Amino acid sequence: MNQHPARTPFFSPRRVMILAGNTFTQLVRMKIFYFLLIFIVIAIVLNFFRLPHTVGPESVGAEELRSLKSPLIGVMKLFAVILGIAATALLIPRDLEDRTLYTILAKPVPRLDYLLGKFLGVLALILVGLAAMAILLNVVLHFRTQEILAERMALADGMIERGYWTEADRQGERLEVLRHGPTWSLQGALLAVFLEAAVIAAAALLISTFSSSTLFTVVITTLVYFIGHFVADGREFWLRTSSLGEDLTVHLASRALVVMFPDFRPFGVVDEAIAGQALPPSVLGALALSSFFYVGIYVVLSWFVFSDKEI
Repeated sequence: MNQHPARTPFFSPRRVMILAGNTFTQLVRMKIFYFLLIFIVIAIVLNFFRLPHTVGPESVGAEELRSLKSPLIGVMKLFAVILGIAATALLIPRDLEDRTLYTILAKPVPRLDYLLGKFLGVLALILVGLAAMAILLNVVLHFRTQEILAERMALADGMIERGYWTEADRQGERLEVLRHGPTWSLQGALLAVFLEAAVIAAAALLISTFSSSTLFTVVITTLVYFIGHFVADGREFWLRTSSLGEDLTVHLASRALVVMFPDFRPFGVVDEAIAGQALPPSVLGALALSSFFYVGIYVVLSWFVFSDKEI
């Protein structure tokens, strides 16, 4: 009876999860992760106390909460983007340097599984870090909201007694303070931070597949991130002012440019949530679909490039 060797499956979720778990463990040991996490935790915890920037005349009531949220979420966003770029840029060069890549691919492990496992490991690390910081942020914001709400309600009661305010004014002040607290829109904004980090990490994965230098990957991915904040505006201006604006080739080229450089402009909904505006589920859903599109394109391109790479 002939024995046929078992074929390696084209794609194995189990293999991907094992690689992702190993990548997560490997990245947790990175000093940059602990440095960034400790720095941000300190920044969040310090906001339990009244700092100078929260006690000025321009930071009263809901404005104080906005002044608290804006820098903290900005630091969380910085953490996610830096970690997404740096961690992804280190993956393939480090595996090549310590020859782990040769051992993994000799098993054999399909290169798609390898890339997906590494990428999901990075996303898991970003998600865990952001989740921990989000819990701290919500705790700080909850206690500060309750404190400010009590102060504003006491002030409102005094204004009503003097005849300056009505009960409707009091309720309006209460809703205004609560609107800047730990709302569902704020949680959606934190999810948007994760989605943005996932897109830039996928771009870093693509660049790392044809680059042998970690520094080159970090620099180019950082440029892609900054260009992505202006590429849509530049495309619209070019099509509006160019005499070739009606040319189909120009339109296709401009769309290809948007695919090459992801449009990070929609992630501005984070700033709107910080300002206390509602974040509709439809907007967040559209942002998630856009992010999945870019991540899918970059992962597939990474696979094509990495498949032809001699290792």
